Amino acid sequence: MVIIPARLSSSRLPGKVLADLGGKPIVQWVYEVASATSADAVYAAADDTRVVEAVEGFGGRAVMTSPACPSGTDRVSEALERIPDGDAFDLVVNLQGDEPFLPPNVVDGLIDMMADDPSIQLGTVAVPAERAEIASDPSKVKAVLAAASAGNRPDIRRALYFTRAAAPYLREGGAEAGMFLHWGIYAYRRDVLKRIVALPESPLERCEKLEQLRALENGISISALVAEGKSVGIDTPEDLENARRSLEWNSK
Repeated sequence: MVIIPARLSSSRLPGKVLADLGGKPIVQWVYEVASATSADAVYAAADDTRVVEAVEGFGGRAVMTSPACPSGTDRVSEALERIPDGDAFDLVVNLQGDEPFLPPNVVDGLIDMMADDPSIQLGTVAVPAERAEIASDPSKVKAVLAAASAGNRPDIRRALYFTRAAAPYLREGGAEAGMFLHWGIYAYRRDVLKRIVALPESPLERCEKLEQLRALENGISISALVAEGKSVGIDTPEDLENARRSLEWNSK
């Protein structure tokens, strides 16, 4: 199952999930990405009736959740409890509502990774990125990954940390280790999801405003699928304008 936390009250770009992008609200783009995957079901987890109405208006399914949910993970968990037969799904994918161009095959790759290795507690996605493009931008979250791959899968690495800072920091005279951009997608085992939301917000989570740090701080390992490609996350008005320009350019 894919659940899209679609929060209308975004602080940096209020109403962004309903913002127009090429004639469709952003949440519809994300919903269509989810629907193109192998997931058995797709729902949007809304915090406002206007989001529910928009999703149902294009033929999707939505469930209301509390506006007070502190993170997308908490919203996904609450939605799962309210979805009919939600307890039948052991694997839940959190596809954030501001990633309209995420390739569906990457979502399927994450689902397959979790299905192939039951020992993985929590999965996410990272892509190689140029330092010059992301280092100084705090809206671009960096994933710091272990050097060794998992088993015989060179595209699966253990996540050491996530940060908005320039990490790993390249000191003068140091050797470049490479940077990875974190994509806002998670796959949880149901029991792991319940464990995470039962925990209080962690110090690093509150500091960096990154929900995945709650898991790491409490001993829950995260495996990162190293993928290729580009995705345009929309966090600011500038991001939205860039997405619109990208869409217009690709349609020519």
